[in-house]
Amino acid sequence: MKVLCVAEKPSIAKGITTILSNGRWEARRNRRDGMINYCFPYNLNGENCDMVVTAVAGHLMSYDFTPQYNSWYSCPPSKLFEAPIIRNIYKNAKSIAENLRKESRDAQKLIIWTDCDREGENIGSEISDVCKENNRYIDVYRARFSVVQDREIRNACRRLVRLDEKQIDAVNVRIELDLRIGASFTRFQTLNFTKLFNDLKGKVISFGTCQFPTLGFVVERYLQIQNFVSEDFWKIEVSHERNNGSVSFVWKRDKLFDRFICFIYYEKCMKNCLAKVISMTQKPKSKWKPLPLTTIDLIKLGSKFLKISSDEIMKIAEQLYNQGYISYPRTETDQFKDDFDLNSLIQIQTNSNTWGNYAQSLLQGKFVKPRKGKNNDQAHPPIHPTKALPDSASVKEKKVYEFIVRRFLACCSDDAKGSETVVTINIADEIFTANGLMIIEENYLKIYVYEKWGEKSIPLYQEGETFIPTKMQMTAGKTTPPKPLTEPDLIGLMDKNGIGTDATIHEHIKKIKDREYIYEERHYLYPTTLGVALIEGYNSVESNVSLTKPNLRKMLEESLQNICKGQQNKNDVLRNDLTLYKNMFEKINREEKKISQSKYQNKEIIVPCPLCDEFITLYHISNDNILIGK
Repeated sequence: MKVLCVAEKPSIAKGITTILSNGRWEARRNRRDGMINYCFPYNLNGENCDMVVTAVAGHLMSYDFTPQYNSWYSCPPSKLFEAPIIRNIYKNAKSIAENLRKESRDAQKLIIWTDCDREGENIGSEISDVCKENNRYIDVYRARFSVVQDREIRNACRRLVRLDEKQIDAVNVRIELDLRIGASFTRFQTLNFTKLFNDLKGKVISFGTCQFPTLGFVVERYLQIQNFVSEDFWKIEVSHERNNGSVSFVWKRDKLFDRFICFIYYEKCMKNCLAKVISMTQKPKSKWKPLPLTTIDLIKLGSKFLKISSDEIMKIAEQLYNQGYISYPRTETDQFKDDFDLNSLIQIQTNSNTWGNYAQSLLQGKFVKPRKGKNNDQAHPPIHPTKALPDSASVKEKKVYEFIVRRFLACCSDDAKGSETVVTINIADEIFTANGLMIIEENYLKIYVYEKWGEKSIPLYQEGETFIPTKMQMTAGKTTPPKPLTEPDLIGLMDKNGIGTDATIHEHIKKIKDREYIYEERHYLYPTTLGVALIEGYNSVESNVSLTKPNLRKMLEESLQNICKGQQNKNDVLRNDLTLYKNMFEKINREEKKISQSKYQNKEIIVPCPLCDEFITLYHISNDNILIGK
């Protein structure tokens, strides 16, 4: 019996081969494209077979409109909502598909080893379709695994399942919707904007159901800053020097926006400035260790702490996974199963010169079970290291791997322990408080260097004692606008509002950067004039639903999840969403002038001054000269 195994990437194919063959295999290289087929004898669930392991390189199939719709001028963009769609093998995947046809011709079984997520399931379906072209009776199985490790791969072989048709349907629906909606709106935007503005000629002004809500978040924050009106406020500050230290007390009212009222309170305190301690409490305080690592936290916290873009972090994580150094990096799960072997993974880290001693201390009695989060995708465990990274790894690979290791070891540690002191005083019936913190046990903070717990000493006071404050003053200030979004901020908003998935959020951010709808300056995200124009243009069209808000895409993602659960029919979801977007397209098409008369014509943008950090406005005037005004 011949069994054909197909992985999603060549590195995974080699890893599977090394494990199942015990390192004894023969490689047959395809001269045309360099693809390798690994051959070795194997006993599959009690049956001897000749196993061949090969790989694809992601999706094999592309979806497009039939040739008569290829030209952007071939039809009105609205026709693309109904135009026929065909599926073809990608040009650069034709030799891969031919290899599958050849190897499957005399095979009795096909085992799919693609990534265990929706996209992987769909790629598995494409592999199955290609193999069945030459062998329609081939028996198709699916191997489910999270990491290329001996135990995981062998268990996957023993517990083969069938492809999940519901997940395949969900991806097919998403692909068709993205194609039809994206193509129609992209052609509409590009043809209209390039016709009106010379500097946009030759550019593709793309639309995506995730791109635009993502851009909308950046523009919304930008407009909040632009429209912000600062307000004056006043507050009372109290400090007391004691035991060679100074204690700052915070007014319970915080700040007031009426100077006269604040002055009345201040004058009352000055007339009777004796402070009386009405309470002093000391209580244990804990800082919880982090939850096990999900994809969202990897890209959000990784981009924050490592200063690497979310897109690059995911590429690096994929490379680390493909080489077997970490588990599958696309997961929503933030809880380890009770029988998960954590100790063996900690043991691997004891040889590290950087954190080896800490890992050893966990094995010697300081291990504490990880917290359990609320999410479990039932497919993959949280992201964790699986073997030591060699010194030959790149600098960025080391950074990402180190973050994953430190997070994992922190999860297996105890919470940080401290003692909090709160002193409350009364001055002329006005209440002020001071807080102090003493760290007793750092625990996970020793390894998880990305978090700080600020220790702040405070002298002891006795309840009922009185003292005269060293300083009491009324100070003035101004409210400040919110900061522009950072990439971690944007990831958080996208995750909260259901824009994209843990596997695609980073791609949408990269897309709107590549399209020059936003740009990054000193880790802050700003919209370009085109980005603002697109959002404000669509917002000017009155409608019950908005293309620039997250609601529509969130509803679609929920529908796709319902298809996976068998709660919604794929055809119903496809029909309903196409009808909704087509109706919106027709409304926008009728009000084309509103979008064309957007603020792109004003060509101005607010950015931080590189010298003083104040916000300034850049005005683009004729011949691309720039006038800077504050």
